Amino acid sequence: MNRKNLISAGVLLLLVALTISAIFKGNDMAAVVAAMKKLHPAYLCAAAATAIFFVSAEGLMICYLLRSLNYRTKAATCVKYSFVGFFFSGITPSATGGQPMQLYYMQKEGHKVSDSTVVLMTVAVIYKFVLVVMGVGILFFYHEPLSVYLKKYLYLYYLGLFLNTALVVILLFIMVSPKCFKGIVIGGEKILKKFRLLKSSRERTEKLIEMADQYHEAVLFFLKNKSKIAAVIAFTVIQRCSVFFLTWLIYRGLGLEGASAFTVMSLQAAIYIAVDMLPLPGAQGITEMMYKTAFSMIFPGAYLTASMCVTRGLNFYLVLILSAMVSLWSHLRSGKAGRMATELP
Repeated sequence: MNRKNLISAGVLLLLVALTISAIFKGNDMAAVVAAMKKLHPAYLCAAAATAIFFVSAEGLMICYLLRSLNYRTKAATCVKYSFVGFFFSGITPSATGGQPMQLYYMQKEGHKVSDSTVVLMTVAVIYKFVLVVMGVGILFFYHEPLSVYLKKYLYLYYLGLFLNTALVVILLFIMVSPKCFKGIVIGGEKILKKFRLLKSSRERTEKLIEMADQYHEAVLFFLKNKSKIAAVIAFTVIQRCSVFFLTWLIYRGLGLEGASAFTVMSLQAAIYIAVDMLPLPGAQGITEMMYKTAFSMIFPGAYLTASMCVTRGLNFYLVLILSAMVSLWSHLRSGKAGRMATELP
């Protein structure tokens, strides 16, 4: 982990401390703990499994797309890439650190940078696209209830939907425009050379141009195989809905009734859309505040804080801890492999 990531992790820990302080302030913690104890173990286990599935599903999609490009890769290896991405996304602002680290490990394990970039961008675009479609659907068909539940945070929903839509458009343009991608690659190299972070190298420039050409070939392959993209979109819808369904599991596990699964899942989706692009590690703090506002009429009394602690604990902190363990294991394994390679005659 480099210095930048360490700083981001430190900021995350500070935000966690401030968030915990804000959450527990003014709450009867005895009542909150008592409410949490009412959570049925079967629902808790199902919710935890759903959180792990959410992250693992991305790895399965990466595996599917890599195999489409004739890579003989294992599903477990790609799931590892997914957990690594979740960890570094969770500790960096706007989740910017995930894909670079995924790309790093994929390249170290024999995948072409061009192919890996296309696969990761395809997964990212579809992930955002599905989120935007869901967001627009909620906006058109559930606007009035949404404004009632979100109250003062409704503007964040509009902002999140706009930012996600803009990102989808930008990523799609980069993907389908070979000149644009090649310009970004070559332009990036020129900037790094200008600031003397890279030395001039004709061989490196030629390799970058070759990589850009290979990237475009991979994009064309997926554009010609629309059935594969359709399969990833369908699976992404299931993946997205799974993490929203987690909140419904907690609601039912606490023995509560009255709110429909659609209402609970729509509100959780709205929170994700609102905070997804905010420049805070793990969207820490704002997610919890929005949750308490959005679900104040769904979870009564101490159940509100109890449900938030369990839901956030499973869909972020549990997965972040597991992702940290996977990332550490990948780092140690990568270092061991590097040392073995240098020791070979």
